[in-house]
Amino acid sequence: MSPHYHQFCELFAQLGLPADVPSIAAFIQSHSPLPPATRLEEAPFWTPPQAALLRENLQEDADWAELVDQLNLALREPAR
Repeated sequence: MSPHYHQFCELFAQLGLPADVPSIAAFIQSHSPLPPATRLEEAPFWTPPQAALLRENLQEDADWAELVDQLNLALREPAR
């Protein structure tokens, strides 16, 4: 079975967030930078279901894990 590759906007849709490019950029800008000591899934801006989704995808190394990692990196950079 071949792996399924998802797009960043699909991760935002899975999280129940607006998934268009301007909304994604605004979300990242408004929540950056995430403090180094804060795990992505423990950030205060997630709802419990969003945090659970992120945690599960990372723990299971799911198809979404790479995008969750990308989101983590994007939220670590200083807001522009």
